[in-house]
Amino acid sequence: MFMHMTFSVAIAGASGYAGGEMLRVLLAHPEASIGALTAHSNAGTPLGAHQPHLRSLAGRVLAATSTENLAGHDVVVLALPHGASGAIAAELASRGDDAIVVDLGADHRLVDPAAWEQFYGSEHAGTWPYGLPELLHPGERTAAAQRAALADTRRIAVPGCNVTAVTLGLQPGVAAGLIEPQDLVAVLANGYSGAGRSLKTHLLASEALGSVQPYAVGGTHRHIPEIAQNLRSAGADAVSISFTPTLVPMARGILATATARLVPGTDPASVRAAWEQTYADEPFVHLLPEGQWPTTASTLGANTALVQVAVDEAAGRVVTVTAIDNLVKGTAGGALQSLNLALGLPETLGLPLDGVAP
Repeated sequence: MFMHMTFSVAIAGASGYAGGEMLRVLLAHPEASIGALTAHSNAGTPLGAHQPHLRSLAGRVLAATSTENLAGHDVVVLALPHGASGAIAAELASRGDDAIVVDLGADHRLVDPAAWEQFYGSEHAGTWPYGLPELLHPGERTAAAQRAALADTRRIAVPGCNVTAVTLGLQPGVAAGLIEPQDLVAVLANGYSGAGRSLKTHLLASEALGSVQPYAVGGTHRHIPEIAQNLRSAGADAVSISFTPTLVPMARGILATATARLVPGTDPASVRAAWEQTYADEPFVHLLPEGQWPTTASTLGANTALVQVAVDEAAGRVVTVTAIDNLVKGTAGGALQSLNLALGLPETLGLPLDGVAP
């Protein structure tokens, strides 16, 4: 039993994919009230021109993204490109606005300013509590400390979608001391919505349909330092990962295959037990039965991560496969899950567990 507490939410960047998905999950939340909707270049146009599936809000006109339009709400969600959230969050704070601010972008995820400057090329905006409730801390086998960090916070930095998938796949082995955090390899199949809504030649249907293409190859992807940060949180002393994402012809979803060397002397039978222990009581992260493999279709529209783990004894490696919907568990759903904790609401409130099929 919980006390009803309706909260108002303003969304900056409501015309983009992340902003639209945040609205979709909030519309299903029994306590959320949708406030101001803002955009940059799309200001002055109706939301329905950009998010026609959100019929209940189609007639709402997008305001300009400014602190004046965002202020006065209980929650402000920043669904903005990297580099844009820091200034707005600082302006809200300077006005004395006491809203919980949820950043769907990258600005406040990284702890190390040098890593931010190396991968993003601008000044670091600071570090906020990290919006992955399932993240393990050193010495933990369940994520109690991370949930405690999110309880009553006024700032939430939502993880990158690729980061969520790789972290959930590998962290049980790191925390249990069963895998070596050096020589990690992750190859991901990503839906095109993860690339955003901007008009680029390689994102056109004529270029993308029937084709798979890699991007950010050779250690250049901006999610690499965030993955390493999370695995260090789970107990790794140092992390080395080869990370290669690929775009595949689907609208949404991530299938992350990540492998790691087994610590010498590890009994392969103990591997599955570590993943089972970590995720046994998690509402949204599910270790599948042996022999059943995750698919992106199974997570479509859901705040669910499906995980499988196996041991390649000939190679001496653990293989993990994780499927998520990049816009739900990878972005808006994970954000709402963290926001529920910050508001003192049940963590699962308003969040879809079941996918859409076929």
